[in-house]
Amino acid sequence: MNIRMVLLASAAAFAASTPVLAADAIVAAEPEPVEYVRVCDAYGTGYFYIPGTETCLKIEGYIRFQVNVGDNPGGDNDSDWDAVTRGQVQFTAKSDTEYGPLTGVIVMQFNADNATDQEAILDSAYLDVAGFRAGLFYSWWDDGLSGETDDIGSVVTLHNSIRYQYESGTFYAGISVDELEDGVYQGTFDDVTGDFTADDGPNNVGVAFGVGGTAGAFSYQVTGGWDVDNEDGAIRAMGTVDIGPGTFGLAGVYSSGPNSYYSSAEWAVAAEYAIKATDKLKITPGVQYYGNYFGGGTEVPEDYDGLGDAWKVGLTVDYQIVDNFYAKASVQYLDPDDGEDSTSGYFRLQRSF
Repeated sequence: MNIRMVLLASAAAFAASTPVLAADAIVAAEPEPVEYVRVCDAYGTGYFYIPGTETCLKIEGYIRFQVNVGDNPGGDNDSDWDAVTRGQVQFTAKSDTEYGPLTGVIVMQFNADNATDQEAILDSAYLDVAGFRAGLFYSWWDDGLSGETDDIGSVVTLHNSIRYQYESGTFYAGISVDELEDGVYQGTFDDVTGDFTADDGPNNVGVAFGVGGTAGAFSYQVTGGWDVDNEDGAIRAMGTVDIGPGTFGLAGVYSSGPNSYYSSAEWAVAAEYAIKATDKLKITPGVQYYGNYFGGGTEVPEDYDGLGDAWKVGLTVDYQIVDNFYAKASVQYLDPDDGEDSTSGYFRLQRSF
């Protein structure tokens, strides 16, 4: 008997002597339940339901690269240009309540002048329901014309505030109470030393209002504010109308004295014409005249008496490269009676998402 026959005989004998065992049943594991992200179209595009909730969330923002030019745009150095980069992200949460949509907004902003000179700031954070808003947000004084020439807003427009705003389609009206903790404070100059002393501390408060809307091709806004500590206020009117290939904008502002709502001048008038040259190209020349020009800032005189006038002219060009990606260039020339004339501007690339 050869070796092959021996192996076969041994295998047969082993199989005959081994008891037959039933194989264990194979049980497939139940798949874990998966909750897919659902689109929320109740509040517009871009919202989705946070899994497990009925709250809708939207994430958006932009990345900006900008080169500023002018007289020392980068701070304490001798350079006449400075490159800066910004990244901003906004989270908007909405849910239905018996009082209407409950909205919460958080805006984080990250700015970099270079690898070591950077800052992260809370650009806005507020809650909004039934027309009431509370938190850190921009006032109506942050609004302006579409170009870059107009100087008709506050030095600081971001405040901790409480406001109520009524809206009905093409009209809105509101009132706010603002903490003006980093606003403009009235002060006096020492005639001997030339030093400036602020008469009021930083715990200031203001009351502002905003009224605006649209009527066909015309849009308008009237904004006012009263600075309690400085005992001065300002009022501004602004409007735009579609004319020919573009939009004409006109604005005027008056300040009873330097205050946190407006302090660049006692009064000013600004105008621009935003020309829609093509579907992608917009060209906006603008001009502004200041009466009793101070120039803004936090170290302000007690009033505008004795100050000279100033005028400003500029040009802003916007070009839409592709969807959500555009380039902007702006140049401005300022000529004050009481100071040296100056030219400044910037070039910007921005991608929104």
